[in-house]
Formats: sequence, C-alpha cells, structure tokens
Amino acid sequence: MRTAAIVGTLVLFFVLAATLPLPCQADETAPRPPNVIVILVDDLGAFDLGCQGSGFYATPHIDRLAAAGIRFTAGYAACTVCSPTRAALMTAQAPARLHLTDWIAGHEDPEARLKIPDWQKHLPLEAVTVAERLSEAGYATASIGKWHLGGAGHGPEQQGFDTNLAGTDRGQPPAYFSPYTIPTLADGPAGEYLTDRLTGEAVAFIEANRDHPFFLYLPHFGVHTPLQAKPDVEAKYVAAGGLPDHQARAGKPIGGEKGFEQTNATYAAMVESVDDSVGRILDTLDRLALRDSTAIFFTSDNGGLLPITDNRPLRAGKGSAWEGGVRVPFIVSWPGLTPPGTTSDEPVITMDIPATILDLTGVGSEPGAPLDGESLAPVFRGESLDRHALHWHYPHYHPGGATPHAAIRAADWRLVHFYEDGHDELYNLRDDPGEQSDRAAAEPARAAGMRRELEAWLEEVGAQFPTANPGR
Repeated sequence: MRTAAIVGTLVLFFVLAATLPLPCQADETAPRPPNVIVILVDDLGAFDLGCQGSGFYATPHIDRLAAAGIRFTAGYAACTVCSPTRAALMTAQAPARLHLTDWIAGHEDPEARLKIPDWQKHLPLEAVTVAERLSEAGYATASIGKWHLGGAGHGPEQQGFDTNLAGTDRGQPPAYFSPYTIPTLADGPAGEYLTDRLTGEAVAFIEANRDHPFFLYLPHFGVHTPLQAKPDVEAKYVAAGGLPDHQARAGKPIGGEKGFEQTNATYAAMVESVDDSVGRILDTLDRLALRDSTAIFFTSDNGGLLPITDNRPLRAGKGSAWEGGVRVPFIVSWPGLTPPGTTSDEPVITMDIPATILDLTGVGSEPGAPLDGESLAPVFRGESLDRHALHWHYPHYHPGGATPHAAIRAADWRLVHFYEDGHDELYNLRDDPGEQSDRAAAEPARAAGMRRELEAWLEEVGAQFPTANPGR
C-alpha cells in the first residue's frame, strides 16, 4: 500500500540518521509528500460545466482538470446547503454527527409545524480537521476564501490553517468588486474582482511554498449571490443570447422545483471567472514544475440555486430534499493515481475528499475520531467502494420551501423521509433521475428496508430531530 511505503521510508530515514555521529542533511532522494489543493465552488450546479454537459457556460480549464483525472458522474454534497457541507469537508464527518446541519446562522419559522433542534452554529473546536492533521505532519496550510463555519475564535486559524484570507462567518460577500469590506481581507484597488483577488493570493501561497509540502483550501465565494460579474465577460454571454441577471430572473422567486434554461449571462460570467481561477492555478503548478506532485480536488457545496441556473433533469435545487439540491460536480486529479480522462459512476460524497487526503498522504486520521467518508483509492484503481449507501439529514426549514427531511441512496434507489407527516418517497434514479415517479406504494418492502437502514444510521451518528412546535 502507498501509505505503508511512505511510513516505511520515513522510519528507515530516521533510523539511519540516528546512527550518524554528526548532523547530516535529509536524503534528497526521500519522497516529498504530495501537495494538496481543494477548490470548492459555492452554489455550482451539477451541470454547470462544459465537461458536465453545459453548452452555455465556458469552462475550458476545469474541463482540462477533468481530462487530467477522474470525473465522478454521481458526485454528492454532504448537505443541500453550504455550512454543513463545509464542515464535512474539513472533518470527514457527516453534518448529522457534528450537529451542524444548516447554513450559519440558519433560518427558523416560529409558525412552522415543527420546531428545529438546537443545532451547532459553528464548527466545534474539538473537531479535528484535515488541515490540523496535515499541519501536524509539516504541511504549510492556507484557507483563502469563504469559511462560513464560525466567527472570531472559530475561524480557520483555530482549525489548523496557518493563513486565513477572507474567511469569516459570512455566507456571501458584501460585494464582488473592491472595496469588499471583508474583515479578514484587505481591500484591493477600486474595481478589483474578488475571484481574481483570491486566485492571486492562492498563487502567491503556492509560490512561497514551492519547496515545501502545502495544503491549499480555495473556497471561492463565487458563484453565490449577489450576482456580480466582470462587465466585459458578461457582455460576451449577452452576445451569445443570454440575459443579464436582472432580466433573466425578473419576477422569479428563489427556490421552487423548476429551473430555466442556462441563459443567465451574469451567472455564466461568474462561472467563467472561477474557471479562469482554475486555469491560473494549473498554469502556476506547471510553471513551478509542481503539477505532478500536486493532488487537486474540485467540487461544490450544494446543488445549483434555482432559478439562476438549471439542474434538469434533476428535480429542484439548493435547499431542497431532491437530487438537484445535493448533486454536484466532483473531480479529482492525483497524478500517478487517477487515470487521466476517466469517469466513474460510483456515488461519492463530500466526506470522501478529506478521507482520501488523509489516506493517500499517509497522514492518517485522528486516532479514535469517527470517519464518515471513504478513501477513493480503490476507485482510482478501477475498483468499487465497500459502501452500501449514502445518507443526508436536514432537520430544518429552508426559505426556498424545503421542509425537514432525511434521505438515503443505496445503489440506484433513493428514499426521502419527511418529518412533518412521516411519509416516505422512493425513486429509482436509473429510470427516473428527475424523481417524478414515487415507487413507495409499489415497492413497500424496499421502502421499509431503506427506511430502517436510514433510521439506524441516524441513531449511529447521534442525529438531532425536529419536534412538535408548542407555539403552533
């Protein structure tokens, strides 16, 4: 195994070094640990990339990344909203286990049928992050972009990152053009674009650590609202038949189950800016001869937001109980391990990213800490994961209309349990990816079995549940 080989090499090195009478330099032939980059895009829908089928959004650099690695066609976010997914990405633990199950600071409707639980509104300091483990192993670590896992005292600096730029408890930037008024990011020249600025900071971090193993977490604010794009890029999409955001969304409320064609020129331009960011990162690695020693993970924190983008054939989008809320792009490029230009239909989820990093860097997880993710190493070798199901738990109401629910996917089947009235819905995703034909009544045994499995998982992770609202 790769992990065993790395550990063995390090043990041998230290044994030999201890036998020498004088200090000596480290063996220059000893393998350097791989660099790791995680790029997280905010609210990017499952089909908002060229390599995922979009004919409107131009993403040549992300497509280039996919061509250099493996693209998962059944990639999932850990939650239908952002903060829980970010917590899962840092810890390899399910949001339900962490009790961090809604976006911070969340939404509560006093007139709702159910009362939401007293959930965790920041990432617990005792939760050991992948950044902490890598830092302990000698990695330089940086979080450059959106944090949204807690404010002062609960920021990236308290969770293993040497550097924090732009990370706060805020879920969206006040503005995409400088002045940004982000407390942890100095304003740039007037008119500087936030996505470009974060990318420049990321490039500087890579350059400063070219001779040292590094972990770069680049969670872009884009493409979250407010929709603000560079005018020249937006104009290109208007010329291609798109509409500026204020026209594309005129009179259309956020949420619902139906998207519109991918015609929002403002959003498209923001996607292109994120794509340009990926291109600059790849070019920097090539220029510094670091590409072959750097693993890159690319994904989104939840499904695309309707009606800004279009998640069809998936049902609904961000904040919903359906596939459109949790299906996301999911790309891994690990030179020497991921076969270039491959795709996999293996269902994978956010927690698998830190689990894979901890495994394949040889760092390992915190002893005794539960892991809800799986290392993707077997998939890189052409094998399947030894995992029966994926699970979700959202005991909240969402402004877009979603009610408290939990869900499980096992093979091609997905069951959604709704807490308000206790009913289940069952869908065959192979035949019905849009979740239009509920099979619960036709397949009662299957539905009951999946419900039991879901309940067992919720008990195992210590999930919190909504309760009857006494004020209603």
